[in-house]
Amino acid sequence: MSAAALRATQAQPPELLDQLAGLHKALADHLRLQILRLLKNESFGVLELCRILDIRQSALSHHLKILATNHLVSTRREGNSIFYRRAFLCDEDSYREIKKEVFETIDDLPLANTQRKKMKQIQLERSQQSLQFFQRNANKFREKQGLIVEHSHYANSLHDVIDGLGLPSVARVLEVGPGEGQLLVELAAKFKHLTALDNSRDMLDKSRAAISAAGYKQVQFILGDTVVARAENLRVDLIIFDMVLHHIASTARTFLDAAALLKPDGFLLIVDLSTHAQDWVRESCGDLWLGFDDDDLDNWATKAGLEAGQSSYLGLRNGFQIQMRVFRKTKIESKEMRSDS
Repeated sequence: MSAAALRATQAQPPELLDQLAGLHKALADHLRLQILRLLKNESFGVLELCRILDIRQSALSHHLKILATNHLVSTRREGNSIFYRRAFLCDEDSYREIKKEVFETIDDLPLANTQRKKMKQIQLERSQQSLQFFQRNANKFREKQGLIVEHSHYANSLHDVIDGLGLPSVARVLEVGPGEGQLLVELAAKFKHLTALDNSRDMLDKSRAAISAAGYKQVQFILGDTVVARAENLRVDLIIFDMVLHHIASTARTFLDAAALLKPDGFLLIVDLSTHAQDWVRESCGDLWLGFDDDDLDNWATKAGLEAGQSSYLGLRNGFQIQMRVFRKTKIESKEMRSDS
């Protein structure tokens, strides 16, 4: 038994000892440890996990139930689908140190090549789903976005947040997924060094046209995602995701990429929807995720070595809520940032 486990058992009432026994039983299974390893930085649906592990759904559901009962995984509903992720460690958990020790141990283990390939294929399929939506609707972008919220409805609040960061005009700023370039043009009036990153050629062309029409020339355009930006060795002071994160296949991985792209003390600004249940946005707006909880963003940021800062929220008449979250990069690089998976 580890030192953490021994400390957890000292002077504990019987019900906590029962919980400890259940926890160790849950961890004493090769397949369940594989599931926890797969969920290191990702969330997957049941069918996706069945595909990666090559296991029947009934068998997998049994193991997921045991992991969930012992608070090792948690669930997130996305419309009619349920996604599993590794449970976040909280200070109130009596067995936090045990779980942390186990997670750190299995995270050092390499994934099987077949599993790694299947994970990448699933992420690719998610990305292609989003990309195909924008290819089909490039000429209807503003119309589709307007079904949820128009940029003008929150632009003033957004610029208050940006101005509050105190960045100089020579700061390097990256906007991911600039759409038709509305915010990009506004940023060009503030900053001398801008980069626009989008994996849709059609949308990147639209933002390029908007910048050209506005008479600005200080914008670099890159076709690709944050992985491509990392390969380009891009380093910036501010990264903005304006109503984009819910279109991205791997949100946790995106936080890791963003942290790697930021200079020390740089900022990540997320503008997106809070968690909602309006499933129609999947078909009508191409959304992969139905908004995000504060805890989701905070924990992804923490794992990436980012500290939570200012938060602003704006309720909309159609039932949606926009959140504006600022995260700052600490000077110490996190272990996850250096890891490939």
